[in-house]
Amino acid sequence: MEAQASRQAHKVRTMDVHVLCEKNSLFSQFIAEIRDVEIQQDPMRFRRNLERMGEIFAYEISQHIGYAEKKVTTPLGVADAMVPVEQPVLSTILRAGLPLHQGLLNYFDGADNAFISAYRKHDDAGGFEIHVEYLASPSIDGRTVILSDPMLASGQSMVLCYEALLEKGTPAHTHIVAVMVSEEGLEYLKNKLSGNTTLWLGVVDKELDANSYIVPGLGDAGDLAFGTKT
Repeated sequence: MEAQASRQAHKVRTMDVHVLCEKNSLFSQFIAEIRDVEIQQDPMRFRRNLERMGEIFAYEISQHIGYAEKKVTTPLGVADAMVPVEQPVLSTILRAGLPLHQGLLNYFDGADNAFISAYRKHDDAGGFEIHVEYLASPSIDGRTVILSDPMLASGQSMVLCYEALLEKGTPAHTHIVAVMVSEEGLEYLKNKLSGNTTLWLGVVDKELDANSYIVPGLGDAGDLAFGTKT
């Protein structure tokens, strides 16, 4: 038991967590806009804000990957430049993750892509289980993976989708990206994921309601981006 507790503590200590709203930037404005019930009436603006936040996340993550020197020929000579040594595998959870994924892809424009379908299957008692239904992915063995989803409530969907991706190999490093996360979901990820994972978060909210929705949160990101479902 002591050894197991030590391993769990090691996971928490070695996992890097970056919360972008801890510093004032335009990212904070985009968070305010996607929360706002008036601005939410414009689905295109909602999607575009998620996309812009994906671009900011991509820039931040780009400072934590490997680079190598390259000679670039200009019209007037040769310049030294530092360029990434690899492109990541970008993975997202359908359908809400698509605008955020597009923002990441705008910057990591040579990346391979993976898509996962996960949903809440509700029972008659009002509870639910997370089901992973679909996975399309290249091999991720030895690769850098960026797994994104706008909302991280309980954290179960993210962990199950990460585990599904492991069917395609063992990544060298995984960056988890979420715009909005609950404190409970954050702790769940810290306890379930290994030390070769970095968390990139927009903002951390304190509560989950009885239906496991983030409070104050923003509502259903998929519905706001693409319309309500039945």
